[in-house]
Amino acid sequence: MGVHVEIMDLVAQMKASEEAFVLATVVRTVSVTAAKAGAKAIIRPDGSIVAGWIGGGCARGAVLKAAREALIDGEPRMVSVQPENLLAELGVVAGESRDGVRFASNMCPSKGTMDIFVEPVLPHPSLVILGASPVALSLAAQARQLGYHVTLAAPASDLAAEPDADVVVDGLKPGDLNKAVRFVVVSTQGKGDEAALKSAIEIDAAYHAFVGSKRKMVALRDKLIAAGLDAAGIDSVKAPAGLDLGAITPEEIAMSILAEITITRRRGQRAAANTGS
Repeated sequence: MGVHVEIMDLVAQMKASEEAFVLATVVRTVSVTAAKAGAKAIIRPDGSIVAGWIGGGCARGAVLKAAREALIDGEPRMVSVQPENLLAELGVVAGESRDGVRFASNMCPSKGTMDIFVEPVLPHPSLVILGASPVALSLAAQARQLGYHVTLAAPASDLAAEPDADVVVDGLKPGDLNKAVRFVVVSTQGKGDEAALKSAIEIDAAYHAFVGSKRKMVALRDKLIAAGLDAAGIDSVKAPAGLDLGAITPEEIAMSILAEITITRRRGQRAAANTGS
């Protein structure tokens, strides 16, 4: 009981610190197995087991493989480790999946069966907003409702009130960010456009966008290249930001940007799932 509590305390700590990990839980055992139902382990992306126990080498390889895949696509998995004769009776081979269960062979002398639920716990997707425009503030508020970890970076003098964000940075350099998938939006509305774009391009992200016209971005591109920025990085910035929904108000524009980010995010997850299978 004490060990279980310690593991769940560590799970809470790692979630609070926005760390990616897998919680593996033994849900069923048959015959002799090293770990019993209810046993848990926390697995980091590098494959190391931080805490807990789910058995030895008989199950470890299959669970770690499933953990790596789960961290890529964000989907939980059930792994059933069984001796070869039981797999043959089921008509499956090691590595095959059926009805959501991935089967693996138990080559240990114990010849027991273990079913392990592999659950990925991923950081909230990170939305980094540079600027304090009405669109920026609305984007921050809407994104938090959708579960994003929002960092808003803008000069404090530009903010009339405390924005609805997880982290507020004074200036246009957001500093250290968590390791989640990131999306970056520049919405400075003429106040520090160049500095904000330079900062945004330096951030490793799945999506970079500028709330402004294509013509304005072209003019800024020349200035940024003259300042020494890489043309490819500049050209990766989507301008104008968001889907073409005919949006007019700041709230509508923010919604169109979140819709575009959602498409980018989910498409990336589907691609990861396909390459991992």
